[in-house]
Amino acid sequence: MSPAAGSQILIVEDEAHIRRFVRLTLEAEGHTVHEADGYQRGLIEAGTRRPDLVVLDLGLPDGDGVDLIRELRQWSPMPVIVLSARSTEASKIAALDAGADDYLVKPFGSGELGARVRAQLRRHQQQTPGGAPQIAFGEVRIDLVRRVVERAGQVLHLTPIEYKLLTHLASQPDRVITHAQLLKAVWGPGHLEDSHYVRVHMANLRKKIEAQPSMPRHLVTETGIGYRFVA
Repeated sequence: MSPAAGSQILIVEDEAHIRRFVRLTLEAEGHTVHEADGYQRGLIEAGTRRPDLVVLDLGLPDGDGVDLIRELRQWSPMPVIVLSARSTEASKIAALDAGADDYLVKPFGSGELGARVRAQLRRHQQQTPGGAPQIAFGEVRIDLVRRVVERAGQVLHLTPIEYKLLTHLASQPDRVITHAQLLKAVWGPGHLEDSHYVRVHMANLRKKIEAQPSMPRHLVTETGIGYRFVA
């Protein structure tokens, strides 16, 4: 059983055979699974059951899954993993910008689904209201109180932008963060079209953080969409 086994998970999917596949996959890992076959039923189930995680299809018969994500984000930070046949970058970005935590394109395997669910449950369960005072990964340690970053015991000299970029990503491990989300968080809402800012500063940050900047292990690119921090 996974470390996050025993969680309550809601599946919002109108195709019965996919709901069954997802339910069996998650029940095999020890989770309790609830189902909804549409937008309105999904909102009701999410509101009454308050699950630990939602697995959501975008193409629902009575509404768009992106709108459902926006509704959920008005009152809950629960992780949302999108399952969709929409494979374009624009569709992924729309869902992630609305507040989804991850995006899985159909068809998908049970192993990948299980891994994505475990990652999101771990991330959500490890978060605390005040946040952890330190974040450690590989040879790197971030002291959030002192605003100091070290690698193998040596202090790294990061620019203010690099520090904000690193801490924003590292505080949300395993979550896909879009270019727009990073630009808004690090540079402000007036820079949402300046995605080249992110690429330039990310390249510089990787040179300081990664053992092999050309093959990053921690600051991972989601092509055309954004980045994901992997601890």
